[in-house]
Amino acid sequence: MTQFNASNRRDLDNFLCPRSSYYGEFSPQQLTFNANLQEFAHRISYISGLQTGGKISSDEAYNQIKSLYKQLKRSKKGLEI
Repeated sequence: MTQFNASNRRDLDNFLCPRSSYYGEFSPQQLTFNANLQEFAHRISYISGLQTGGKISSDEAYNQIKSLYKQLKRSKKGLEI
């Protein structure tokens, strides 16, 4: 069994949940929204993979994506972008 130290854990997190640099116009709100958008995209890819692999139904995938989109929309509105 593999033991995870802090460095290994960081490497695993970066592999499973990569983050891209932000190149847009900087503001704390824009940076926060970009992080939220990246998280949204990452979770959508998992949902899509689960649905494609037959682990969840199309309806369940749709409902989860719809919920995530509503969260993203609320975050954008809350950040006043």
